[in-house]
Amino acid sequence: MRVTSNTYSNSLVDQLNKLAIRQNRQQSEVTTGQRIQSLEDDPATLHQVMQLQSESALLSKYQENTDLLKERASASYAAIKGIKQITDRAQEIAISANGLRSPQELRSMAQETTQLIQQAIQFANTQHRGEYLFAGTQTDQEPFAFTGDNEGWITGIAYRGNSQVPLSEISPGETITAHVPGVNTGNTGPRGLLKDDRTGSDMIQHLINLQNNLRDGNIDNIEEDDVKNLANDEDNLLYHFAANGAFQSRLEIVSNSLKTRNFDLETSVSNEVDVDLAEAIVRFNQTQSAYQAALQTGASMLNKSLLDYLR
Repeated sequence: MRVTSNTYSNSLVDQLNKLAIRQNRQQSEVTTGQRIQSLEDDPATLHQVMQLQSESALLSKYQENTDLLKERASASYAAIKGIKQITDRAQEIAISANGLRSPQELRSMAQETTQLIQQAIQFANTQHRGEYLFAGTQTDQEPFAFTGDNEGWITGIAYRGNSQVPLSEISPGETITAHVPGVNTGNTGPRGLLKDDRTGSDMIQHLINLQNNLRDGNIDNIEEDDVKNLANDEDNLLYHFAANGAFQSRLEIVSNSLKTRNFDLETSVSNEVDVDLAEAIVRFNQTQSAYQAALQTGASMLNKSLLDYLR
């Protein structure tokens, strides 16, 4: 078989190109720490990795929802705690009101009750990240507003929310909420925080009744109605306390589960695409040495052939 003069040089160039490509690829592996740079490197593995990454992105969204729910639940808990402290004080006032109190003392207690009502409404209008927590799905508007007379007494309360709640997804097909409706006058849905017809709780109205009875000196009404009604309101708040605590515990479990699963996914992706850095460096050095050797050998052979020709 005849070997042309440029056969060796062409073969050398081809070999050097292959070594250069391999060297560049291995250098990229060492630099990035990943063995898959494009689809053609390993189509099957890359497809699997993309599925794992897609699941990880979804879990990250669930984790984001869970973290936000935890913040809302914590903010709700603080508001409910503040409202309960108000009912505690209102019950103290109601129990201490009796026939031995002077009209001036009763009127002073009525004025304090008015302040308690205003404070309760402030707590009930709690916001978190621009959303009202006790407005149902009407999270963009203040849920509670009171009306008063010319003397400063509170005469009524208006609720501008609804009894529905916004839901957040924390796993496929599982939605929950950290919101609580301030009022629920229906027979279904979440229990209202300040008013719920199913339990007979109506905290603000009961506080208004206490205010009026103290102002007017109606001791019998306080002893017969207000004390009992305020105790019922407190029971409703205790229910929300317990529900909130259970909700936060559930969120903590869900959050830990999501973090564990996401870590497992990241580990799986890493196992598929990451390189053993020590091995990658060894392979890169071997290829680099082979490339240098090919250059030196090629240079030697080409120089020898040229000298032979001159002779």
